[in-house]
Amino acid sequence: MPFSYELARRMEDTGVTANVLHPGVVRTDFGKEDPSRVLRLLTPLVRPFMPSPAKAAATSVYLAISPDVADVSGGYFAKSRPERSSKLSYDRELAARLWRVSEELTALSVPQA
Repeated sequence: MPFSYELARRMEDTGVTANVLHPGVVRTDFGKEDPSRVLRLLTPLVRPFMPSPAKAAATSVYLAISPDVADVSGGYFAKSRPERSSKLSYDRELAARLWRVSEELTALSVPQA
């Protein structure tokens, strides 16, 4: 999240938006091969109560096409609603450091707006 918040700040006044979303726990095979005994035993019991991938994608689709959020940037969304993310995710110093390290590792740079 700090990275996305930093991207939103850097893209301010460019017409580009950057938001973060949490799809929730989704009924997929992700983690099916996990060797943890607890997960192997519990996952089949809770899987029927998990949302389908199509339902879990609703927030992604909402953020991509809804005119309600066309100009929203730097937000965190869950179930198609704005939410507060963790306190640490708003740490601007951490976000700037993460951004610098990412630039170094990828040899890419996005100028600040």
